[in-house]
Amino acid sequence: MNAPNEIIHQSMRLKIMAALNALRPGAKLEFQELKSLLGATDGNLGTHLTTLEGAGYIAIEKDFVGKKPRTRAAITRTGRRAFEQHVEYLRDVISAGVVATGPAAN
Repeated sequence: MNAPNEIIHQSMRLKIMAALNALRPGAKLEFQELKSLLGATDGNLGTHLTTLEGAGYIAIEKDFVGKKPRTRAAITRTGRRAFEQHVEYLRDVISAGVVATGPAAN
């Protein structure tokens, strides 16, 4: 069985990665959209995005629309691979649980 990715495994970061992974390659999600989608606070989301960016799993782009700052996040190739490996780990855990709770476990 694969090991969990401790960076992605944290629930908010897992949700962030799932949301970004669902986008087409190269697509970006605005901070406010991601915040609304996940029900996160500014500080909480910002902290988790910084952790994921530091790991090379996401890229953060900051610019201005008029005079208003805009922050957008996109998953990187490294992040997509790490997410897929973590999902495979979770599937293994679920499958092992199904086997352990089947007729032979009783």
